[in-house]
Amino acid sequence: MRVKGGLAAKKRHKKFLSLAKGFRAGRRTLYRSAREGVERGLSFAYRDRKVRKREMRSLWIIRLGAAAKTLGLSYSRLINLLKKSKVEIDRRALSDLATLEPENFATLVKTIQANPA
Repeated sequence: MRVKGGLAAKKRHKKFLSLAKGFRAGRRTLYRSAREGVERGLSFAYRDRKVRKREMRSLWIIRLGAAAKTLGLSYSRLINLLKKSKVEIDRRALSDLATLEPENFATLVKTIQANPA
């Protein structure tokens, strides 16, 4: 007698069909289409978790560049002054400071310009 694997197959199908919830048409109801869509979606999700980090860093740099321009500096000059002054604030914190508290950011920039070590 051959083994058909009915219970395992049903469990596997159910897993993919539940992950395909929210998909449209046959991609939600047909196992093969659902599996293809789910696998594709999971691979994009994995890749884009890495991409999101790059995009966020780029956004912080753009914001810092714009904030520095208003104070008469370029982004690279600002980072150079920060490094010379031994100020160890990451780009995310600096970006938040520049967007949420521009007067404090301006004070910080003026301070590091006055004494760049």
